[in-house]
Amino acid sequence: MSVTPASVLEDGHQELVRSFESFLTREVEPLAAELPPDTEIPPTDLRDHVRRRSAELGFYAGDYPEELGGSGMPFLAVVLLHHAAGRNGSLLAPYTLAGSDGPSPLLRHGTTEQIKRYLVPLVRGTALRCLAMTEPHAGSDAFRLRTRARPADGGGWTLSGRKTFVSNADRADIAIVIADVTDVDGTPANGPGSGGGPTAFIVPMDAPGLHIGQSYQGMSGEPLFELVLDGVRLPADAVIGGADGIGCAAADGMESLTRGRLVVAAMCDGIAEYALRAGVAYAREREAFGERIGSFQHVQEHLVSTRAEVEAAKLLTLACARLVDQGQEAQENAAIAKLTSSQTAIRAVDRSLQVHGATGWVRGHPLELRYRQVRMMTIIEGTTELQKVIIARAMGLP
Repeated sequence: MSVTPASVLEDGHQELVRSFESFLTREVEPLAAELPPDTEIPPTDLRDHVRRRSAELGFYAGDYPEELGGSGMPFLAVVLLHHAAGRNGSLLAPYTLAGSDGPSPLLRHGTTEQIKRYLVPLVRGTALRCLAMTEPHAGSDAFRLRTRARPADGGGWTLSGRKTFVSNADRADIAIVIADVTDVDGTPANGPGSGGGPTAFIVPMDAPGLHIGQSYQGMSGEPLFELVLDGVRLPADAVIGGADGIGCAAADGMESLTRGRLVVAAMCDGIAEYALRAGVAYAREREAFGERIGSFQHVQEHLVSTRAEVEAAKLLTLACARLVDQGQEAQENAAIAKLTSSQTAIRAVDRSLQVHGATGWVRGHPLELRYRQVRMMTIIEGTTELQKVIIARAMGLP
């Protein structure tokens, strides 16, 4: 690992990162190399294979305790692995680490039985889940819910509503559905001690009344789905955390978003570093007007500016991750890191593609795909605009 300013914050984890990179080089890259050149989303069986293999080696969901199937890693180590996966550039590398189909931090608040039944298989890579939170009328305003959970006759719950932009719904074992708990007649029951409000439910994907509606395809080929809940009956213990978990989804969700945003920041830093490396390599070999284009000042400007921004973004992400390990999970820190890294990644890929010219623009080129992939990074886990709102409020602005 080269010595850079960011290396100061990597102390103690170099061996882990090298081991992970060796796994990617030895086992993952050869599988990815066999994929057709126009592949954007690897086949399900390959994704399942690298996920389970990574779990066997202790990388996948490494921040979860060993008794649950994880490795008990500090959060900083997890962030470094996500950076390494993005920097690797292999289509399969991101699937070696827990993402939107892996264990959810919300399940950390589960009962003992829920943790054993649902969280452990997710940590070990033998089960998949999806998160059904966004609704057609609300995106960033995530807790303005129309999906309702009413007490059912004879006990338990009845869920009705519609969710959209759900990843992994076509292959998940369970859905974590965020619904607003109401009175029996559907009247909102919000407020302290009301016994209502946004609540997280565990819903088996084969539950009667739950079905997949419309499907969508993202810019880079990733499928998204609509989930329709038509009177889905659930037992009383379907609430994550049991009775104490009613009305807690907003607070628990904000807690998990802090780590989620830092993981996205790390992914962005890795993608940006991959793009920079590709741009530098091309600039060193490509010739124009009798010279290597890397000698042209405009080309150097693209690459040098990217180098400085990538290093700054990585330092910020790692510093925020270290603060999390120290018990300081400030929302504004994660928002600043996610805002900075996502925008840096977009600029890095754009500049590197500019250095490549038409070669990088052609469909199927790795940078052309990254150009489409990286655009979603300013949207997932909260839009750029939402991050700015969080930061502004932390600064005391109305």
